[in-house]
Amino acid sequence: METQLDPMKDDLPLMANTSHMLVKHYILDLDVDFKSKVIEGIIVLFFETGSRYKKTSNTGQEGCQSQCDETCKIRASEPCHIPGTNVSACSSKTECNDFAVCGKGEEDTSDKNGNHSNKEQASGISNSKNCCDIENHGNKDFLLVLDCCDLSVLKVEEVDVAAVSGIEKFTRSAKLTGVSKELESLRNQIVHELVTLPADRWKEQLYYFTCCSQAPGCGELLFTTGTWSLEIRKSGIQTPTDFPHAIRIWYKTKPEGRSVTWTTDQSGRPCVYTMGSPINNRALFPCQEPPVALSTWQASVRTAAGFVVLMSGENSAEPVQLQEGILSWYYYVTMPMPASTFTIAVGCWQEVKQQSFMATAQTNTAFSLVPSQDDCRWHEEICRHVEYPCRFQNPAARLQAVIPYRVFAPWCLMERCKERLLQLIPQCLSAAYITLGTHPFSRLDVLIVPSNFSSLGMASPHIIFLSQSVLPGGSHLCGTRLCHEIAHAWFGLAIGARDWTEEWLSEGFATFLEDVFWARAQQLSHDEVKGQQELKALLRWRRLRDEVQNSEEELQVLRPKKESTGELSESGASIVKHGLKAEKIFMQVHYLKDFLCMLLEDIPEQKQSGLTVESIFQNWLDTSGIPKPLLEEGETWKECQLVQQVSGEVTKWIQTNQRIRKSSKKKRKQDEVVFQK
Repeated sequence: METQLDPMKDDLPLMANTSHMLVKHYILDLDVDFKSKVIEGIIVLFFETGSRYKKTSNTGQEGCQSQCDETCKIRASEPCHIPGTNVSACSSKTECNDFAVCGKGEEDTSDKNGNHSNKEQASGISNSKNCCDIENHGNKDFLLVLDCCDLSVLKVEEVDVAAVSGIEKFTRSAKLTGVSKELESLRNQIVHELVTLPADRWKEQLYYFTCCSQAPGCGELLFTTGTWSLEIRKSGIQTPTDFPHAIRIWYKTKPEGRSVTWTTDQSGRPCVYTMGSPINNRALFPCQEPPVALSTWQASVRTAAGFVVLMSGENSAEPVQLQEGILSWYYYVTMPMPASTFTIAVGCWQEVKQQSFMATAQTNTAFSLVPSQDDCRWHEEICRHVEYPCRFQNPAARLQAVIPYRVFAPWCLMERCKERLLQLIPQCLSAAYITLGTHPFSRLDVLIVPSNFSSLGMASPHIIFLSQSVLPGGSHLCGTRLCHEIAHAWFGLAIGARDWTEEWLSEGFATFLEDVFWARAQQLSHDEVKGQQELKALLRWRRLRDEVQNSEEELQVLRPKKESTGELSESGASIVKHGLKAEKIFMQVHYLKDFLCMLLEDIPEQKQSGLTVESIFQNWLDTSGIPKPLLEEGETWKECQLVQQVSGEVTKWIQTNQRIRKSSKKKRKQDEVVFQK
């Protein structure tokens, strides 16, 4: 593993030691500054001890030691940041205010790399010394590793959650005072009780998370930043169990950070958004990137009046004016998801609304089909995921064919969105519901993002980014792309791969389902559906063929890690194969190598035709190039009537174009034909 985690290679390293500590909740308190192109603020992280550590090491010494050795080998040595003796003091008991966190606005003491430390440095720390220093009795401190890149970290401290008023209910003992060791243990116990509250107490949980995030600090922590990570330790603490389970980090992004794009929208106004970077969100906030790190979050974002903040939160946030010219937006989620799904877009977006309430009601009811009571899909479902307020257990949600939706766009594109996009959303949502049942998310925002967006669309929880390119012309491109992104609510978001390398899982399902959804949204006949699917299959086949001829073979393999897919190091670190390869972003192979259903146990007759899991792996997943069965199938699609019709039309225009080019200018003027149709 150590040799693989090389930031100079094309593989993206996931450095977080999730096997030892898992983030369960983030609270972000951020300011967006368009003049400096910086997002600055505070993040508070709440942890649980990792499952592998609990299983493998009761004392914590063995697991922690090997993780520390491994991390020190992986990263390049960076200077340690040693806290001074002065700790900012707040009151011993804190009340819950609107994200007013103590210690903000400290004097900038950054070094030349933009990293920060306290003014009082301990002596004897050199650049060659790392945070796995040998402590008393020859033991090493436990090292918490977070995924982090292109961030300036100012300060890290432990949070005194025991100082929160009313927190006694989360302790087995009413005593909140005692010796230091007992108090540290008590703080971690409080965090454990808080993160494991039952799903039906989610409002209370969010309230106390907020209160804890505003509690005073109780000691600064040592930290160092590497190319891909932020490493934190507390002197003398050698196990994840004893490490602080609530920490606060002051930081700011860099203008060149790769997780967000600072640009202007189509109306020329400034904006910033997360555009689906290969490095995900680690240049937006320190986090744990691996898919196993499922967490909830709350965020308060302040920006100048006139800007709208959209995020992947459950609620439709309304701005609160803090002072003249400054608005605050608050979002939250209660469904644990990977940090990579966190999305933000700040700009002068305009909400695109229907002409009247009556038009909205008519649009929604026209495509909201209520299923029959006999359909077993609509009966109470049993979920086996981690506990959270699940919509699949909510009778009202199970009957909601069209979830609440909003559309945002730059001012200059509002009319186009009104004409095209608004009417398609309820059709596509309803078609998805008829096909798959309950929508995993409670609402949907659709944003037309700036023209520098490199894709046609991107799905996140509760929000979809669409390119302006889907708006012109007929409804087909806009509808199919919308259906594709809606399908990701189930495949890619609610259900995700355990290894980011396996994009084919979510993209394959979404590509297949976009055709199913779109056919239902259009209410096509069986023959029309068949014709459309065969035409699209042929077009995809040709795109795949061209890509195979013009791309590296290793990027054509859907399962590049083969049998080692999903494997982690002892600490939980791993890599995303080819994750930093620039060409990979534009590869279509994950979308176009449509795959066969692997449920062979449920379809035993398929085995008689020679179809096995092994043959699917060999033909479709573990090799480059076009799968053999697809080569044979490609010939049959050419016989489709719609394909022949399109081919004839294309041929006609090619010949017409060639004929006009060959003729002289004088003759062209005489013989020019206007093909209006």
